[in-house]
Amino acid sequence: MQKNKKYGVLLANLGTPDAPTAPAVKRFLGEFLHDPRVVDMSRWLWCPILHGIILPIRSPKVAKLYQSIWMDEGSPLMVYSKRQQAGLAQLLNQPVELGMTYGEPSLQQGVERLQQQGVESIIVLPLYPQYSGTTTAAVFDGLAKAMKRVALVPELHFVRDYHNHPLYIQALAEKVRHSWQQNGQGDLLVCSYHGIPQRYAENGDVYPQHCAETTRLLAAELGLSDEQVMMTYQSQFGKEEWLQPYTDKTMAALPAKGIKKLDILCPAFSVDCLETLEEISEQNQEIFLHAGGEAFHYIECLNDSASHIQMMAALVEEML
Repeated sequence: MQKNKKYGVLLANLGTPDAPTAPAVKRFLGEFLHDPRVVDMSRWLWCPILHGIILPIRSPKVAKLYQSIWMDEGSPLMVYSKRQQAGLAQLLNQPVELGMTYGEPSLQQGVERLQQQGVESIIVLPLYPQYSGTTTAAVFDGLAKAMKRVALVPELHFVRDYHNHPLYIQALAEKVRHSWQQNGQGDLLVCSYHGIPQRYAENGDVYPQHCAETTRLLAAELGLSDEQVMMTYQSQFGKEEWLQPYTDKTMAALPAKGIKKLDILCPAFSVDCLETLEEISEQNQEIFLHAGGEAFHYIECLNDSASHIQMMAALVEEML
């Protein structure tokens, strides 16, 4: 990148409904689940199922789940994303904008806001540490679509992944150590990653390899043996086989194996959201305790922690 060009940063994430209501959730899920990167079924087959069955039934249920985690300032994902934006802009002293693959602010809006500030070169930082075609590549697709609508295409630099970056691993370890200081160390540390269909991995998606490396590096940073850490996959959707082991089934089985005190974190999520605050911290905690577990400690995401913001700044500076 030429140093005389004014640069800015586009922080990209999945997105969130703008309200914890069935209509807002329906709009968001409709856009999300319509993306072929997420569900690659034939459109003529998938669209009637999506709009005729899934959205009408699922939207009110998901809206109630969002209501249980909604913050005074809004959706947790958006609240923490805005804090990340402000923190990184302050640290870099450069323009930083948000762009969501689904919902608002959109990727196009993020690009336009950067250009309005005179930015010529944009560093795109998708906040997905582990690459997947379902997430990181969807950001790339969204940017390509957005470029069709801007008069002047900016210079783009794309951070593909950072699953093994030392500062990312250190930031995760810091969160784990803080939990241990507060609650004591459990019998096992579980790293729960968002799942993808097994077929996607067989077709070349490197996501499971990235998840495994993150888990291995985190265990090494914490000085944990293979018996003290494991990785699982959550958030399965549909009847197709997804990456295993499944988090919920693991929670049900661990107490019978002598694991009574559990620590769990979600390294693939850069901010706390429905999948962490409700699915893991509530649903899976209930499964674990009901199966005979005694203590379940959910470790929050990196969110807007100082170490996380510093890691983002390092990724940007490496691009420069």
